[in-house]
Amino acid sequence: VQLQAYGGGLVQAGGSLRLSCAASGRIFSAYGMGWFRQAPGKEREFVAALTWSGDSTYYADSVKGRFTMSRDNSKNTVYLQMNSLRPEDTAVYYCARHLGGNYYDQRSYKYWGQGTLVTVSS
Repeated sequence: VQLQAYGGGLVQAGGSLRLSCAASGRIFSAYGMGWFRQAPGKEREFVAALTWSGDSTYYADSVKGRFTMSRDNSKNTVYLQMNSLRPEDTAVYYCARHLGGNYYDQRSYKYWGQGTLVTVSS
């Protein structure tokens, strides 16, 4: 399984970006997916996740109401729409495939993409 995240970049505070994560493999639709991020000097933290069907989504309190995660199983891709971005959202964003258990816990994920950098200027 390979995951490739892209779509990061430099944006001003209040702006928007959409991240994408493309997955290889024919059983992409069978798994939940998640987004995590790691800011400089900080631990990697949970951002968002959704189930295999996309019917249920989970968000960190810090992004709730601003970020939306979705998926297109026909394209083996998940998305993270990020609106009202803040300087504190600056981080490398990673997508990962959920294997089971707590969606908020990165130990529940096995395959990770290489990350895409999001920089929000004030």
